[in-house]
Amino acid sequence: MDSTGVDALARKIAYRFADPALLHLALTHKSFANESADAGAQHNERLEFLGDAVLDFVISDLLMTRHATLSEGDLSKLRANLVNERGLAEIARELELGTHLRLGRGETASGGRDKDSILSDALEALFAAIYLDSKAAQGTAEIRRVIDALFGERIARGGPREVDYKTELQEWVQRAYKDNVAYRITSEAGPDHEKKFEVAVLFQNRECGRGVGRSKKIAEQAAAREALDAFRRQGREAGS
Repeated sequence: MDSTGVDALARKIAYRFADPALLHLALTHKSFANESADAGAQHNERLEFLGDAVLDFVISDLLMTRHATLSEGDLSKLRANLVNERGLAEIARELELGTHLRLGRGETASGGRDKDSILSDALEALFAAIYLDSKAAQGTAEIRRVIDALFGERIARGGPREVDYKTELQEWVQRAYKDNVAYRITSEAGPDHEKKFEVAVLFQNRECGRGVGRSKKIAEQAAAREALDAFRRQGREAGS
């Protein structure tokens, strides 16, 4: 990552690294290290391991403080809702973390910069890097501050927002093409208490995504998510 990228990310997380090498390591995916000419090239999996534990600890502490009347079971459910792969990937996208990742050529070509698994792992690695960079002088104060800034609103409302992929897809298509999408039920099977719907989303009369669900709404959301992922990949490829 060049100095411009470092500065941009530092502003978003409100933290500047004393040791920028930790940040570079946190943003280095295994695929990049595997393609490196340096046989000893490192990647972010060890930081991800530590970051997972750091995040669990800080989120648990914040939940205990903000939700003093909740039971252990309710706190556990809230924490799981906050730190699951989708929730972490959502925050990583807000930080535009994918643009800063160092990925191998194959992973880049397959849309790795927008994969939930890669984004969530990189965010955990970033948290570990901040903790390691600041713990000698600040203990857990800095990483707590950063995580609180990123998760505070979600902690207050009890979890990440429910993603409306249909709305996101329509907004994306409007911005990019000044056009609309349509949905069509392609199949409906099963008894009334266990229906299964399959829905296709169409753009300019061509199918661009398909989803399955227990209701039309769930199937449409799944189709919209698949189409949105496809449009985003096309956009990156066109810009590369």
